[in-house]
Amino acid sequence: MRLRLDLAYDGSGFRGWARQPELRTVQGTLEAAIVRILGGDVQLVVAGRTDAGVHASGQVAHLDLTEAQRQRLAKSRSGTPEALAARINGVLGPYPDITVHRSAVAPPGFDARFSAVWRRYEYRIADRVSGYDPLERHRTTTVNARLDEQAMDAAARSLIGLHDFAAYCKWRDGATTIRTLLEFDWRRDERGILTASVRADAFCHSMVRALVGACAAVGEGKLDVADLADIRDEGVRTPDVKVLAPRGLTLTEVGYPADELLAARADQTRAVRRLDD
Repeated sequence: MRLRLDLAYDGSGFRGWARQPELRTVQGTLEAAIVRILGGDVQLVVAGRTDAGVHASGQVAHLDLTEAQRQRLAKSRSGTPEALAARINGVLGPYPDITVHRSAVAPPGFDARFSAVWRRYEYRIADRVSGYDPLERHRTTTVNARLDEQAMDAAARSLIGLHDFAAYCKWRDGATTIRTLLEFDWRRDERGILTASVRADAFCHSMVRALVGACAAVGEGKLDVADLADIRDEGVRTPDVKVLAPRGLTLTEVGYPADELLAARADQTRAVRRLDD
């Protein structure tokens, strides 16, 4: 039995998603909670492996239950996959920095990572226009300048499309940096905080934080709007583009195709990933 979990977390106290010995991670914390409920071994597969300090409001993971775990779940007081979310949250305790919003039997062919067709992130910046709010410090990066949101928005939109984003990615030997950036824009919210919405088929390491760092440089007048596409097309990392702090970044949504297309999408993505490796 494969279960889908929809979850959220404040990444401030975690060393990223992926389980690491002796370090507190989202995966390690969740898996330990599930083991307390179902026993045996547990391994979660996630849609987006967030870095240390990065948050999520719309993360998706899947979990394969052994027959023994399935029977243990069925014999429990609530007894349904849908009730597992509440049991996990109970184990995590009051005011946890992780919560599971929903648990359910996954459709046939579903893979949280490989079936996904896009991921959406949000990045928040407080500048001199909005001012600094200490209550928002865990999810908002501060830039000590008055940023031009219109220039930032124009720069962001100039990067949309299928391109090689090597200049905005942390290099990983043998991995592709070709991505389709589907949406990228900036707006100020009602409190004046600059918020970026970034959606792509996939992201390479540090890509979103480099993209928003480049836009912030445009907003400060350190780069022109056209410079961002030029940097992208040159394909070389430059010190003019700073990777902004993880605290401002949140994974907000993961998109999947219709149920009947899940397995085909997973096979297609796995084939591409094998070429990357």
